[in-house]
Amino acid sequence: MRSEVARAHLLYGEWLHRQGRCTDARAQLRTAYEMLDAMGMWAFAERARRELVATGETVVMRSVKTFTMLTVQETSIARLACDGRTNREIGSQLFLSARTVEWHLRKVFTRLGIASRRELPVALAQLGHDSKPT
Repeated sequence: MRSEVARAHLLYGEWLHRQGRCTDARAQLRTAYEMLDAMGMWAFAERARRELVATGETVVMRSVKTFTMLTVQETSIARLACDGRTNREIGSQLFLSARTVEWHLRKVFTRLGIASRRELPVALAQLGHDSKPT
């Protein structure tokens, strides 16, 4: 549902811009950009960013460094996975379902550009995270 709301802001902002209402468009596009970026919908976020720039707004793009940074939750899950724990064990320790743990791990793998748990220790070390849970 949130993704649909974010896309609605994007479409409305684009329409407002086409109507010459740049100030109104900026508010909608800024909201769309922030929501889409936070949800990881990079293509739509980039579309909102480009449209914002076309209205005269200055938008700071996410850097590669911020893209590969992990959230606290993702870091905790990755460290526990490095320790050899299963999704169920990680979920039990963090009060999450095994499916939620799997979802977070998929995001971690994508962000770090890896394909398996075996690659996690090296990838975490490159980010400056120690692979041991705290």
